[in-house]
Amino acid sequence: MSLYIHLLACAFGMGSWVAINGLWVELPLIVNVLPEGWNLPSYLTVIIQMANLGPLLVTVSHKLCPGRLRENLIIYMVLTVGVLACIFLTAFWRYTTVLLGESRSSAFFVLTFFLALVDCTSSVTFMPFMMQLPAKYITSYFIGEGLSGFLPGLVALAQGVGMSKCVNVSQTTNVSQPGEETFSVQTQYLPANFSTEGFFSFLVAMMVVSLIAFALLNRVPRTYELSSKHLVPKSDAVISVSGGVDNPAMSNPDPKAKTLEDDETDQSSPLMVKPFYSRWELVFIYVMVVWVNGATNGVLPSVQTYSCMPYGNLAYHLAAALALVANPLACIIAMFAPKRSLVFLGILSLLGSVFGGYNMAMAAMSPCPLLQGTTAGEAIIVISWVFFTGLLSYVKVMVGVILRDQSHIALVFYGAAQQLGSLVGSVTMFPLVSVYHLFQSGDFCTTQCPLSL
Repeated sequence: MSLYIHLLACAFGMGSWVAINGLWVELPLIVNVLPEGWNLPSYLTVIIQMANLGPLLVTVSHKLCPGRLRENLIIYMVLTVGVLACIFLTAFWRYTTVLLGESRSSAFFVLTFFLALVDCTSSVTFMPFMMQLPAKYITSYFIGEGLSGFLPGLVALAQGVGMSKCVNVSQTTNVSQPGEETFSVQTQYLPANFSTEGFFSFLVAMMVVSLIAFALLNRVPRTYELSSKHLVPKSDAVISVSGGVDNPAMSNPDPKAKTLEDDETDQSSPLMVKPFYSRWELVFIYVMVVWVNGATNGVLPSVQTYSCMPYGNLAYHLAAALALVANPLACIIAMFAPKRSLVFLGILSLLGSVFGGYNMAMAAMSPCPLLQGTTAGEAIIVISWVFFTGLLSYVKVMVGVILRDQSHIALVFYGAAQQLGSLVGSVTMFPLVSVYHLFQSGDFCTTQCPLSL
């Protein structure tokens, strides 16, 4: 029974962010089809931020109608919308409409909004539901949440999207000069191992598995919730703890008891390095949260195509897929090798920002970045994206752990700082990319660049 619930919790967690993660790793193939082209990621970052309307409505409903919002029904509705949106995405993602004289990917944008609405709302509904189960199953849920990014990355790698080659294509002869034939170099995209529709069908299957897992978890008996003997072995333990908050001497009148309690506390919470941070240290932490989330969720994703596509579709494909895989791996490392030193986390943030700066510099130099057309350039840009994502993901996890042990209000401000950074990053980059066109696109085969050094 325990293993069964662990598997269900893991499968339920996979539905949290699998849809949006799947869209990001499939972009190397989609940008070659939809009319927005290289600007497509900047649109996605803004759409995802707009989808935060979902968690906002849930939070307001909890505030205005406490205890009346049935989370089970909300989760059923959210997962059902996710399944339907993935099905419609499989069928209609190519459909476009003409808006203000330009072709727009209207169907793709609308369906992406609903998928983002599902994933963003899962942040404020899935975890409260998991809190109804024993704490040991929450780890399985987080494993499933990590798989929501890991599995789409692996499937995208197996898909082999983004392969291309340069070919000479003959053009029709001019009527005034019959017999002459001209050739031009064009980029020919090789077929993937399976289509984009097949990849979206995989996302449908993942969402269906998550929905079924939740339905089964919802039927798990809750009889164990009535028992508290494993949580509070002695009734006076609560009095001792609550009294110690107001008056430490009251909770430990016996010096020997104090020593024993201190020993037990040291053994039960070995990761508690510093229970209190000064005001300036908290300012540093929240500034780091805003910066890291702004870079990873808004600024750099908006220009990933300009950073990677000049090196070829293969480099873009590997950078998108491996960077997404690096995210859950960083979370696993943070679980087994936690480091709470603010100096250490600051150094990691700086190092991750250096990799992000290199990615941004290559995007600014598009379509002729450094080492363009060389194997070394392709390898460096892929490695840079992987380290940028992995290092800053580790920082985000550890900062969350630090603030979780501070207080509940600290976590509230942590979530607000995350959203603020993501929103500022997305809103700042969208006009630069899609309105003022500060970043230039090109073609891997036809763009003439100076000889790379």
